[in-house]
Amino acid sequence: MDKLICKNFSEFRANEGQSLPTGNWLLVTQKMIDAFAEATLDFQWVHVDHERIKKESPFKKPIAHGFLSVSLLSKMLMDLIVVDSMTMGVNYGLNKVRFPNPVLVDSKVRLHSSIAKIEEYGKNGLKITWNCSVEIENTEKPACVAEFVSLMFE
Repeated sequence: MDKLICKNFSEFRANEGQSLPTGNWLLVTQKMIDAFAEATLDFQWVHVDHERIKKESPFKKPIAHGFLSVSLLSKMLMDLIVVDSMTMGVNYGLNKVRFPNPVLVDSKVRLHSSIAKIEEYGKNGLKITWNCSVEIENTEKPACVAEFVSLMFE
């Protein structure tokens, strides 16, 4: 997988407005969905009740929580970028989030992203706004489209 590799924040800033490499495929398993349900206490039947899903769901398979897709953004972005001088990264928030298409269990997803904006943040930090789209393999509409904001510190 290609990565954006920068020595420091000065080098990283030069990438504002640029697209990142496309991420690798990530398999969304029932184990991940169950763990997310445990962590968030969201046991809605469309995620975890296999018998009911077979009878009532139009998808006939469990679907991942939409917020699971959002939660994967940090991991998927950090798989695509290395800033050697960075000591810490922190999630800052989301400006826009949509879930155009559900992620069925055992689907593969990958990230398409760009660096929309880079701003100074305090003495040793940057605030980065990322445009993110989580593609589902063999599916026209993405799982998640989000404007994700994070902080990086040197």
